[in-house]
Amino acid sequence: MSEKTPVDFWFDPLCPWAWMTSRWVLEVEKVRDIRVRWHLMSLAVLNEDKLDELPEEYRELLETKAWGPVRIVIAAQEEHGTEVLGDLYTALGTRFHNQGEGPEKETVAAALKDVGLPESLMDHWDSTPYEPQLRASHKEGIDKVGQEVGTPVIAVPGADGEQLAFFGPVVTPAPKGEDAAKLWDGTLAVASVPGFYEIKRTRTKGPDFSNL
Repeated sequence: MSEKTPVDFWFDPLCPWAWMTSRWVLEVEKVRDIRVRWHLMSLAVLNEDKLDELPEEYRELLETKAWGPVRIVIAAQEEHGTEVLGDLYTALGTRFHNQGEGPEKETVAAALKDVGLPESLMDHWDSTPYEPQLRASHKEGIDKVGQEVGTPVIAVPGADGEQLAFFGPVVTPAPKGEDAAKLWDGTLAVASVPGFYEIKRTRTKGPDFSNL
C-alpha cells in the first residue's frame, strides 16, 4: 500500500477563506491518497506590527476577537495533542462560518463541548502560557511561504519531493468530488514546476458556505 501524501495546512479559525480551503482539502482526502496535518497560525500575530495600516473595522476585529480562539486552540493542542486540531477546527468553523455564531466566548465553549474537550480550556481566553507555541506554529507556516500572505497556507510536495508552501488555494464554494480532485491535481502540477510562484485574479464574490 502506498504511503499517503502529507499535506500540511495552517489555519486561523477566524478566516472564512481558510475555512473554505480546509473543506476542500478534506474533500480531497476522499478522492486522493492524502493525509492532512493541521497547524495553527494567527491573523492577530500576522498583523500585530501593522495595525495602524488596516481598516478600522478589521483592526477592531483583530484586537477584540482574534486572540481568544487561537489561544484556546493552542491550549487544546498542547494539553490534548495535535490529533484534536482537525475536529476542533471543524467544530469552530461550522459555528463561526456556517451557522454565523461568530467568534464569541460562548461559541468557542460550545465547540469544545461538541468535540468532548474540557470547558477548562476557556481559562486560556485572555492569556495563555502557550503563546510561545502559538507563535512558533505561526512562524513555521510563514517561514515556508513568505511574509506577503495570510491564511490559509498549505505545504505540498514540490518538484524534488521537498515541501513547497502556498497561500491558498482561495476558492468559493469549496469544490466537491471530481472538481476537488482536479484542483488538487492542479496544485501538485504547479508545485512541480521549479520557480513557480503565483496565479491570481481579483475576487468577485465572498465565501459561499451553501454546500458545506
